[in-house]
Amino acid sequence: MSIKKKTAPRKRSTARKTTRTSTATGSVKRFLSTVSASAVIVFGIASYLLNPQLRDGVDLGTIIAQLDWPLLQQEQHAAPAAVATNGHIQTVFSQCPQFFPANKPPIVPAGRALRELCFSSFAILHSGNTKTPVFVAQRLNRQMIASSKGVTRTDKFYAEARLPQADRAQLNDYRGSGYSRGHMAPAGDMHSADAMAQSFSLANMVPQNQRHNAGAWSKIESDTRKYAERATGDVYIFTGPFYNSTPDTIGEGRVAIPSHLYKVVYDASTGRSWVHWHIHSPDTKAGAPISYEEFVRRTGLHLLPLSSTSRL
Repeated sequence: MSIKKKTAPRKRSTARKTTRTSTATGSVKRFLSTVSASAVIVFGIASYLLNPQLRDGVDLGTIIAQLDWPLLQQEQHAAPAAVATNGHIQTVFSQCPQFFPANKPPIVPAGRALRELCFSSFAILHSGNTKTPVFVAQRLNRQMIASSKGVTRTDKFYAEARLPQADRAQLNDYRGSGYSRGHMAPAGDMHSADAMAQSFSLANMVPQNQRHNAGAWSKIESDTRKYAERATGDVYIFTGPFYNSTPDTIGEGRVAIPSHLYKVVYDASTGRSWVHWHIHSPDTKAGAPISYEEFVRRTGLHLLPLSSTSRL
């Protein structure tokens, strides 16, 4: 009779166990690390928002731009640069053509570091040379003006993170300068909470004398809103600064101080256009507007399509 030999029991390999254990441990560590980092960042941002002293000394836009956090960075795309041809630039604004008459963006003289910025209620051509807008374009109508009356002003200014750091104004540039942060697209025109918040981007500002800002210029802004409220259709508005050949500046970033401010108003329903042209001075009074043709002669800015250049 044959006797079957007992087979020695096989030892289970511990290699697979070890691999599974270390993989799980690594996943847990990565998860805990991510949660911890997120908690620290959220705590820091909450402290910034709730603590006025921190807000005065720190720029949240700069912090977000430097964080390796995709959810925060997804909206911080670099603004596209405008390309010059024969001394002029045909702007594009492919993401927000609705702010321009007939969806046709302006033609402007070439300049250094010109970049296009789209916001929910306005568009900006920004100059990295002056660190201010070349123009800010808006489209207003009576429905928008009615909605704007229910929007609360925020007053939370911030540096524009979509612009290269070397080309943008910072909060510290204005601090202690003696100049106000003058809106080009006015906060009073904003018809949603998002638009209101975005209007406080420093890309929408110029250094402005406070008396002029709160006086003659404020009247122009108010009168333009009243006109848009009465108009039967869309009213297109272009607002911006004009500079002499050697402008004074403020701050370490050397943000240029304009010699003049302008506001072009074009009523698409009637074809009428006019331009408020102000010397940037505390003593300036709201006077009669100039023609669009005269504005083009002074500035070289072709903000309206050729077919839209009708008279006062």
